[in-house]
Amino acid sequence: MKPARFDYLRAADAAEVLEALHQEGGDARIIAGGQSLMPMLNMRLARPGVLVDVMHVAEWQRITDTGSALRIGAAVRQVTVERHAGLAARVPLLAAALPWLGHTQTRSRGTLCGSVAHADPSAELPLVLVALGGSVHLRSRRRAREVAAEAFFVGMMQTARGDDEVIEAISFPTARPGAGYAFQEVARRHGDFAIVGCAAVADASGIRLAISGVADHPTALNLPMDSAGWDDALDVFAWSLEARDDLHATARYRRDLVRRLGRAVCQEAQQCRA
Repeated sequence: MKPARFDYLRAADAAEVLEALHQEGGDARIIAGGQSLMPMLNMRLARPGVLVDVMHVAEWQRITDTGSALRIGAAVRQVTVERHAGLAARVPLLAAALPWLGHTQTRSRGTLCGSVAHADPSAELPLVLVALGGSVHLRSRRRAREVAAEAFFVGMMQTARGDDEVIEAISFPTARPGAGYAFQEVARRHGDFAIVGCAAVADASGIRLAISGVADHPTALNLPMDSAGWDDALDVFAWSLEARDDLHATARYRRDLVRRLGRAVCQEAQQCRA
């Protein structure tokens, strides 16, 4: 299929993007890498009046280490972050997850902010952002605001972004001394969206476990360091996510993965503590 007719704007700077969103509102769509949006356009699941291309906005092509977080601009490709010097030391959970994200070809085009904006409930990057307690930086002509990842994802492919806002960057908190990080997922084939994805952060206060692929957005659970109560907590958590059967897996299988994979990832994160 071919997409419905639309206008195309190659924005030269952030001001041009913000003006277009202000004028067009919900009739405009941002395009960066296009790995999620282009299939939707071709199947006519998305019918924007205008596509606003942000890949030439210089200020959004930067990776900035603020000390406490790695801030990644809207026009930074996934492969650029994957090859970023010191990524494994600064944000080890992101470094562990990126090789699972699609394939080399898609990572060479796709952006991190684009994946977060798409908000697929099985995607790796929203999962990592929620697990780390990261944030999304939104900007419109009226204001700029920062939204915690857990508040940003509100449903299946639904976010807290307003029609006149663009995700100009996302921030991943950097590694803390004494913390351990782990990531695992189960998919039908490498590069597919996960049936269930798990990411864990362990430190002296306990373990934060985030799950994707079960509920309609990534969801986190806090566990104690003592593993004695994990099985009961993971069982309750698995049922609370309200898994559904689909063509990829049954709800029962997903719940079992939450229990088994969740425990394995928590144990790995504990063992990785520096």
